[in-house]
Amino acid sequence: MNIAANPVVEADQTVYLKDYEKPSFAVDSINLDIQVYTDHTNVNATLVMKRQTAGDLVLLGRDLELKSITLNGKPLTANDYSLDAEQLMIANAPDEVILETEVIIHPESNTQLEGLYQAGSDLFVTQNEPEGFRKITFYPDRPDVLSVFTTRVEADKKFPVLLANGNLMEAGETGEGRHYTIWEDPTKKPAYLFACVVGDLAVLKDSYVTSEGRNVALEIYAVEKDIPKCHIAMEALKHSMRWDEEHYGRPYDLDNYMIVATSAFNMGAMENKGLNIFNTSCVLADEEFTTDAAIMRVQSVIAHEYFHNWTGNRITCRDWFQLCLKEGLTVFRDQSFSEDLQSAAVQRIDDVAVLKAHQFPEDSGPLSHPPRPDHFVEINNFYTATVYEKGAEINRMMSTLLGKEKFRQGTDEYFRRHDGQAVTVEDWVAALTAGSGVDLSAFLIWYNQPGTPKLEAQGEYNAAAQTYTLSFKQSLKAHAKYPNLKAVPIPVALALFNAETGEQYALNSSALFENGVKDGVYLFDQDTATIEFTGVTAKPVVSLLRNFSAPVNLEFNYSDEELAFLVQYETNGFNQWQATQTLLERILLNGHDAEVYIQAIKNTIPDLVEKDPLLASRLFDVPSEGYLGSRIDADYKPVEIQEKRNALLNTLARELGEFCKATYLALDPDLQKEFSQAMGVRALKNIMLTMLARQGDSEAFDLAHVQYLNTGNMSERLGALKVLVWNDAPQAKDTLADFYNRFKDEALSLDQWFMLQAAHPKATVESIQYLISHPDYDLGTPNRIRSVSGGLNANPVNTWGFAVQHYIDLAKYLDEKNPILGSRLLQVLSRWYTLAEPQRSDVKTALEALKSQVKSKNVAETLNSMLSV
Repeated sequence: MNIAANPVVEADQTVYLKDYEKPSFAVDSINLDIQVYTDHTNVNATLVMKRQTAGDLVLLGRDLELKSITLNGKPLTANDYSLDAEQLMIANAPDEVILETEVIIHPESNTQLEGLYQAGSDLFVTQNEPEGFRKITFYPDRPDVLSVFTTRVEADKKFPVLLANGNLMEAGETGEGRHYTIWEDPTKKPAYLFACVVGDLAVLKDSYVTSEGRNVALEIYAVEKDIPKCHIAMEALKHSMRWDEEHYGRPYDLDNYMIVATSAFNMGAMENKGLNIFNTSCVLADEEFTTDAAIMRVQSVIAHEYFHNWTGNRITCRDWFQLCLKEGLTVFRDQSFSEDLQSAAVQRIDDVAVLKAHQFPEDSGPLSHPPRPDHFVEINNFYTATVYEKGAEINRMMSTLLGKEKFRQGTDEYFRRHDGQAVTVEDWVAALTAGSGVDLSAFLIWYNQPGTPKLEAQGEYNAAAQTYTLSFKQSLKAHAKYPNLKAVPIPVALALFNAETGEQYALNSSALFENGVKDGVYLFDQDTATIEFTGVTAKPVVSLLRNFSAPVNLEFNYSDEELAFLVQYETNGFNQWQATQTLLERILLNGHDAEVYIQAIKNTIPDLVEKDPLLASRLFDVPSEGYLGSRIDADYKPVEIQEKRNALLNTLARELGEFCKATYLALDPDLQKEFSQAMGVRALKNIMLTMLARQGDSEAFDLAHVQYLNTGNMSERLGALKVLVWNDAPQAKDTLADFYNRFKDEALSLDQWFMLQAAHPKATVESIQYLISHPDYDLGTPNRIRSVSGGLNANPVNTWGFAVQHYIDLAKYLDEKNPILGSRLLQVLSRWYTLAEPQRSDVKTALEALKSQVKSKNVAETLNSMLSV
């Protein structure tokens, strides 16, 4: 199938990577004139085009009313072109074309939040990735068509803000109460990076001087009352600009950088060149209204979108199959940035927790696909954890193998070779290889096949010879669509500890270096391998996959006592956490005795509370019910998992006894000078409060109520409210009402109010119906929808019980209104086939009944994949 010449794809058709062909025409420049009115918008476009290959001139367009079309100065009639619901085609076009079109669009009724749409009464914004620009005007809307954009924006003066990409060239009035601006973006870009904003917004201004001496005007636009919540984002932006200069040598290249916040946004944020559109949840931050975790996310997403300026914008994707090229690399970059904001170990813990909670289940279920898919029906369905998070892990593996210096040499070569181009994963790996001098071509296997590899390892100590032998084996679960799965390169970061003293062996000493372990990393790239360490004077405990050096499922013959040893003696904070997680999985899924884990926590936590309270808080992480469920491939019974998990938490709380109250009373976040330190104290304080409630301490609810009333910090307030509400405390009802009254005019805070109640362990059909019938629940606002559906998903007993119908009803409703969101919410039910009967059959029946009721490619493709098991 020629996707350049025939881009129309019906619901049952598939687009394949192997069929890629260059577009027939390149676009040298495009001039846009966008005139916004109350009941419609006029868009005039002038495209200067040149032929690249043989073929018809094809422009993509959807929901456009064509008013006129002119080719090289000659008006065309309907006989001069063919037009359908997806494209406009001109046969036998000359090699050089100036094409002028006029269309009418209706952003005021666009509920799909793609293209140009109205986001509330006072704001119009765009979202064009991946294929939204075709809803604005006729254009070869594909990422390998790069052009210089000049944009004129006109609207009524009641919308004082008129923005587009690039530099402001002109502004003025047109009469009749209207005004305009003209913007010129000097950098060639694909249409998915085009942005336009018309609205009544306030602005926070600042500036940044780049390493090249460019003075960049920084502007964050939001509604007036939210401007005070933009300061954290502004500081994060400046920090990101400096960080990218220092770590990658990438200064910013325009005279301004603008961010616009809106709640009517399907995604987190969008990196449009010089004019980012953000979901309010990813830009507004203030300790009174926003949790610490949300503040960290704001800083991370601000960095992510800024880093896209080079890894996504200046160098973009040749086609949408290469999505992981820009997203995986940029996620890796923003994760590295975030490691500088807090404990690097905790950042890695948080990133891997997300990976294991979302990507690992995706990789093992019916929605499994390679980081670079080789086919799709609807590209919007592939903005997935596999593309983003697993894509980031591939880049991390290559960085780990190369080391910082060689990885920087590789990225420098990538920017040198491909600036201003639309490229592929192969181009990226080739540039890294050339720049670093290390052949990384084998890592392309990771990009091209699905599934989470299983890494089996065994260790054997020979006391007489003072040697320790490690044997490795890797395997992948068979996949019907990918029958020829290959061994992948797995960097195994490791350490050996003396089991008697707790001291770490020096792996890089001359006696231990001949086995292929370099800088503590062994590259395992075969089906099986064995390495031997010499000079090991006492029996060791090995720590594998330190810092989670590869996204694999590790199986190693640890005893529970060895895992407890690592909790206490491992110097890598991530692997301390990982040891607790492995112990807990054994307890909850395999019936191991909890005593070893509890004793390890007792031995480790007191000192760690003093040294690193944030890391200490993470060692109390017990795998969520959802994650535990994802580890069960058949006969999954959510109620049993919930009961076992609650029993373990109750035992842990009881065993810690007075330690919880003493620690809670001793912790004072106000004494901490740094945000990251105070964040750790608050996290640990909330955990201790939760433990006190589990102990049945009569004072727990009083302490929670006092904490709720006396704090000005959302993490502390919400932590206390959760203890009261989830335990049905006497103060719960009044405190919940107080929270609503305090924050009813703060949308993001109110989202937390909805989510906390939806996630209640004893939520019912009636309590959820109360939430979705509430006057503040809005099916037109993705954040509000996710606040309830996300809260429900935190409790798998409800997810697989009464909430199944909730998700199906949402998918059905959103199928027409907002199919992108509808498809993503439906994916919550993707592992239905692992349930025990009769739930399994009940959910399958409900999903099959939905098939005849949906029409969008987004929901239909997801549903078909889910039912293909």
